[in-house]
Amino acid sequence: MKVYIPTPLRSYTKQQGEVDGYGSTVAEMLEDLDRRFPSIRFRMIDEQGGIRQHIRIFVNGEEVKGLDVPLVASDEVHILQALSGG
Repeated sequence: MKVYIPTPLRSYTKQQGEVDGYGSTVAEMLEDLDRRFPSIRFRMIDEQGGIRQHIRIFVNGEEVKGLDVPLVASDEVHILQALSGG
């Protein structure tokens, strides 16, 4: 599947904005990304195992709220990160 990485997280993917993802759920896909791009998962998932407040994950245009959402190889996953500050 194609996984689109937001600009603030591209330092983990060697500046790649699109990477291949593998896994049968969002959780497995994020674990796969973390194996290949160490520490990226921590930027998206909190200590309780939930999606961080400033992160949004969309599968085929639909926002997901949990990590147990099933995935197939033809899916497109978009990760968005809100920016804050002033």
